[in-house]
Amino acid sequence: MLLALLVACEIGFWLLLGAGLAARYLLRLRRTSLVLLAATPLVDLVLLVAATLDLTHGGQATVVHALAAVYIGVSVGFGARVIDWADQRFARRFAGGAAPAPKPRFGAAHAARERSGWYRHLMAWAVGCALLGLAVALIGDLERTVALTRVAGLWTVVLLIDFAISFSYTLSPRRAH
Repeated sequence: MLLALLVACEIGFWLLLGAGLAARYLLRLRRTSLVLLAATPLVDLVLLVAATLDLTHGGQATVVHALAAVYIGVSVGFGARVIDWADQRFARRFAGGAAPAPKPRFGAAHAARERSGWYRHLMAWAVGCALLGLAVALIGDLERTVALTRVAGLWTVVLLIDFAISFSYTLSPRRAH
C-alpha cells in the first residue's frame, strides 16, 4: 500500500508541476500557477505523514518508509532547481522564452556549479537524515527501524562520493580541449 502511495505521490508531483506550468504559460493564470507549484512539496508531505502513521501503528520500516524522508530532503535541497529547470523549458516551448543558458563545462564556472550542486545535496541529506533520525527516535525500536538507518548510512556514503567528485573540479578544473 505504501509503495503504491509513493508511486502516486511521484506522479502527483509531476502532474502538479506540469499543471502549474500549463496554468502559467498556456492559460495565463499566474496566481493559479503559483498555488499549483507551491503545492508540489505537499505531495511529499502526504507520503511522509502516511509513512509515519504506518510506523507509529506498528509497521516494520522499509526502504519505502525511508524514501518518504528522502523525498522531503530532496524537495528542500533541489525543488527550486527542478521547478526552475522545468519552467525554463516550458517557457521556451510554449511561450517563446529564451533557450536555457548552457551549463558551464570547463574551468572555474564548472567547478562552482559542481560545488553548488553538492551544497544542495548536503542540504537534502541533512533534512532527510534528520527526518530519518526523528522517525527512529519516535518509534524507539531499533529492530523495526533498521531500514531507516541503513538508508541514512548509504546516503551518507553517496554524499561523500559526491563531495569527492564535486570538489575535485575545484582542485583540478576541467580544461577546454
